[in-house]
Amino acid sequence: MFSLYGLSGQNFRGTLEQLSELPGVSAARRSRAIAYEGEEPLPTFVTRVDEHPAGSPSAGYEAAAKAYRDMFEIEQERGPLYHAYQIMTRDVFTLHAADSAPIAWRALLARGLQQAPVLDSGHNLIGLVLERDLLTTFNLERKEARTPLTRHVADVMISPVVSADPVTDIRRIARVMLEFALPGVPVVNETRALVGFVSRSDILRAVVADPPLSLWG
Repeated sequence: MFSLYGLSGQNFRGTLEQLSELPGVSAARRSRAIAYEGEEPLPTFVTRVDEHPAGSPSAGYEAAAKAYRDMFEIEQERGPLYHAYQIMTRDVFTLHAADSAPIAWRALLARGLQQAPVLDSGHNLIGLVLERDLLTTFNLERKEARTPLTRHVADVMISPVVSADPVTDIRRIARVMLEFALPGVPVVNETRALVGFVSRSDILRAVVADPPLSLWG
C-alpha cells in the first residue's frame, strides 16, 4: 500500500494501480528507455531450440543455480524477503523544510547521501529532497560553487512524495521507483511516523548479499 504526503499531510492512500492513475503524480514520470507499458524487455540471450526441449532449463542454467545455492548455503527454514520492513534502512537521516539549501546539501555530502526525506516542524513527512536539486541553489561557475542563492529545502523538494507501508511488496516499491524516477521511497507506519527508507542500494544489497529475495514468482 502506498501514500502521498505533502504540505497538507496525507492526501492519498491506495494501491499502486490507484497511485498510477493520479494525474499530478503521473505527470512526474520519466519516459522509459527499454520498453513501453505492457511490453516485456527482450531477452539478453537465447537458447537454440535443437539443443534443449521447449520449456526446459539449459544445463548452464541448472549449474549456475546449483552454484548459487551452494555458495550461499541457503537454509530451507529461512523465509524469503518480501516486504519493505525487511530491507529498509531504519536509521534515516532527515532534513527540515526550513533548512537552508546550502547547509542541507553539505549535510548530504558529509554523509555520502543523495537524498533525504523532508519533515515539517511537527516531524511529519512532507517531501523528499535530492542532492541534484539542492545544487540548483548554487551559482555555478567553472563547476565550482560560488555564492549560494537564498533558498531553502522547501523550495526544491519533491512534494507530495510517495511513501510505502512497512508491509509493502519489494517488487512494487521497485516498480514505483522506476515509473516515477525516484531514488528511494520513505516508509511510513500506521501512525504516519517515518520508520525507514528503501533506496536502490537497499534493494541491490538484498539481491547480492542477503538471499533468498523473492523477486521471481
